[in-house]
Amino acid sequence: MESGGREQRFVFGEVAELYDRARAGYPEPLVDDVLDYVQGDGSSLRALEVGAGTGKATVAFARRDVEIVALEPSPAMAAVAMWHCSRFPGVKIAGSTFEAWPVEASGFDLLFSAQAWHWVHPSVRYVKAAQALRAGGTLALFWNETYWHGEPLRDELDEIYRRRAPELLARNPGFPGLNPRREDDEVVSDITGDGQFADVTTRSYPWLTSLAGHGLVELLGTQSDHRLLPEERRAQLFVALGELVAAHGGEIEVPRRTFLVLARRGST
Repeated sequence: MESGGREQRFVFGEVAELYDRARAGYPEPLVDDVLDYVQGDGSSLRALEVGAGTGKATVAFARRDVEIVALEPSPAMAAVAMWHCSRFPGVKIAGSTFEAWPVEASGFDLLFSAQAWHWVHPSVRYVKAAQALRAGGTLALFWNETYWHGEPLRDELDEIYRRRAPELLARNPGFPGLNPRREDDEVVSDITGDGQFADVTTRSYPWLTSLAGHGLVELLGTQSDHRLLPEERRAQLFVALGELVAAHGGEIEVPRRTFLVLARRGST
């Protein structure tokens, strides 16, 4: 995956509260699996989060008494995250990108990133992650994605994007995920090829989401590629999608999954 431009990366701050309302969280079994994978010494775990957003994953781990330094460069997103995490004294929100953050060498048992790792520059990702983790420390990368299984709805969505936003269809928008996803395999290949990490393993957590017309529009309104469309064309796209949902009885069911990649920092 290539890192996004600055314009895309910070456009989320324009819709921080909408992002917090419309975006899904992460399954509890995923948190269980990450913590089971971490080889701790029995004491509390210290984690670094890259790209905290509004704190959805932050809260999921903070509930398990994980001490967290959460990096989030968007002031608007960080403000929402701080509000959500105010009841967790072990969480510190730092307004920084991972690239700019002064690495604390071997300071963390766990580095996790939810829906954000692709924003980190490829030259920095794994080198700096390895620096931040202790020997044997865990890297956990996860994201939500649409996961079609030949549903007719996918073809209908495909046609709307072909007519209203062909450039998004060509670029494989993050939602509704019209084209096959390649990022999963790319991340595994990147980690394996980098040489900093070992014991790479993956997990998948399928789930369904039901969306009314306004819910679909809100969710798409948090996608950077949709936000950057000209306003009139974005509005036309959203009207067409709303009409599609109405034609399906006012609600559509979309198959989704959360994909997790785990790896362990080498001892050298």
